[in-house]
Amino acid sequence: MIIDRLDNWRNVFAGPIWETVFTALESLGPESPEGETPLRGDDIFMRVMSYMTRPHDEAVLEAHRQYIDIQAALAGGERIEWHPAAGLEVKTPYDAHKDAVFFRPPAPAPAGVNVFPGTFAVLFPGDAHMPQLLTGARPEQVRKVVIKLRASLVRHIQ
Repeated sequence: MIIDRLDNWRNVFAGPIWETVFTALESLGPESPEGETPLRGDDIFMRVMSYMTRPHDEAVLEAHRQYIDIQAALAGGERIEWHPAAGLEVKTPYDAHKDAVFFRPPAPAPAGVNVFPGTFAVLFPGDAHMPQLLTGARPEQVRKVVIKLRASLVRHIQ
């Protein structure tokens, strides 16, 4: 998992694929319409969505195999917990169509981050993550984007 400020992305990533991802991310704002938009066919696409944050016991812990997630809040904020997927107890087996496996969350999480507008999280295959968590005592509305980047397009350390 990589966490940083959006204005620092060039210090971490280089190349045309990452340029596509972060140019799209920088073009979005709190009023961006919800829905899915292809950026490069099935290789790179984004989903803008809105929801209420939730307590830990109502969230899900997931990981992907085919795609890297680049997640950013456009309005509001959420906490994302991180776990290494290796060794976690599977709750719902991997579904290739959804590119997702769901786990039973152990406690405590080894790491977590609050994501607010202006920050991003990159979650690689092997990074089990639990988004949509409360950042405070009460649920709040979040508008968020998840950019899905086919992992085979980039080299990365897992």
